[in-house]
Amino acid sequence: MLHFPASRVFGIEMDRKRFEIEVVPLRERLLRYAERILENPEEAEDVAQETLLKLWHMREELDSYRSVEALAIQITKHQSLNRLRTSQRHTSLDDHPPIASNEDPARRFEERERLREVGDIISRLPDMQQAILRMRHIEGMEIKEIATLMGSSEEAVRMNLSRARKRVKELFFKAPIAGN
Repeated sequence: MLHFPASRVFGIEMDRKRFEIEVVPLRERLLRYAERILENPEEAEDVAQETLLKLWHMREELDSYRSVEALAIQITKHQSLNRLRTSQRHTSLDDHPPIASNEDPARRFEERERLREVGDIISRLPDMQQAILRMRHIEGMEIKEIATLMGSSEEAVRMNLSRARKRVKELFFKAPIAGN
């Protein structure tokens, strides 16, 4: 007998509530698994949160996997091994919002250049910090919502957000200013 998930039969995507019920409870297992690989509780915490974040971004496709838990373990394994191989993974941030300004073209160019610099700086942050910045400042999510989605505490989200903001600020003011 074939089993079809209700979401396939009725075309229902995984929503936030279902994600919280089906995926977030895997967090502790993912954390323990990452700790065994990394032997570092803080790094393992980051990996567990990054895994939940990846799963959140994949939520619309999760029903196509036979086991979300197996997928989560696999993602955790790869993330942990990547952390062992490299100190940081870099991604790009090409989705800068357009600048709406009635100022002169030189001023608009400077603003675009500064946004590009900030985007480049953000792309050097760890994935989790990039995602938290996006959820908070682009998607407008509250700290509590981000924590729930990541299976983390509000304090951990605030700490990562603070670290990300601090690092962006440090790097931005070290970067040479365009045109100088």
